[in-house]
Amino acid sequence: MDTNELYEHGRARFEHAAARRLLREKYQARLIFAHAGGMWQAGPQLISVLQACRCEEAVIEDLYATPVEIRVADLLALTHARWQEQMTAWLIEHRAINNQR
Repeated sequence: MDTNELYEHGRARFEHAAARRLLREKYQARLIFAHAGGMWQAGPQLISVLQACRCEEAVIEDLYATPVEIRVADLLALTHARWQEQMTAWLIEHRAINNQR
């Protein structure tokens, strides 16, 4: 390999890594949503907390450390739907980026 090929190879790897990082940031931001006066980030941690609640209503902390009273079933349904929707979209874009490599 000559130096130009090495340079192009290194540049392509850097651009691929940057594209993956930007894609992750994009979908992390899309996981945030408002409900019942609080801001939530859909993810395994919130889903686990909600599944552990055995009552209909609970008070839990939102993203900004504010206690919010919520209906557990409603927030769980929204969180799970948002999580699956965004993870599926992220996977599709991730595969497209990897195929471009």
